[in-house]
Amino acid sequence: MSEFENVTAPPPPSGSPSAEEKQWALFAHLSSLVGVIIPFGSVLGPLVIWLIKKDTLPFVDDQGKEALNFNITVAIAFVISAILMLVVIGLFLMVLVGIAWLVLTIIATIKASNGEAYRYPFTLRLIK
Repeated sequence: MSEFENVTAPPPPSGSPSAEEKQWALFAHLSSLVGVIIPFGSVLGPLVIWLIKKDTLPFVDDQGKEALNFNITVAIAFVISAILMLVVIGLFLMVLVGIAWLVLTIIATIKASNGEAYRYPFTLRLIK
């Protein structure tokens, strides 16, 4: 007998997310664009999707929290930029944060639609 016959195999990888999980994760990231129209909609959109689907779809739980944490961080950055408008640099920072928010949201949406878990850079992980 070989010494490897009694060794159990590691569990198989969890696999890729289902089509439904990918779609809801995509919505979690895209829903932050509501913030362009509705004040604080960028936080409310991912929050609603995360609260609805977190218990049934694990990929959406992960990506919903990620989108929510990122948009809370961006909201804090916008408030700080608004305060810094008193010393003129705030306008530059607000434009910079806005462009970064849009670009990173699009990247996260594409990654989620491909079933890849995306982590936003420079994000405060407030919701764990």
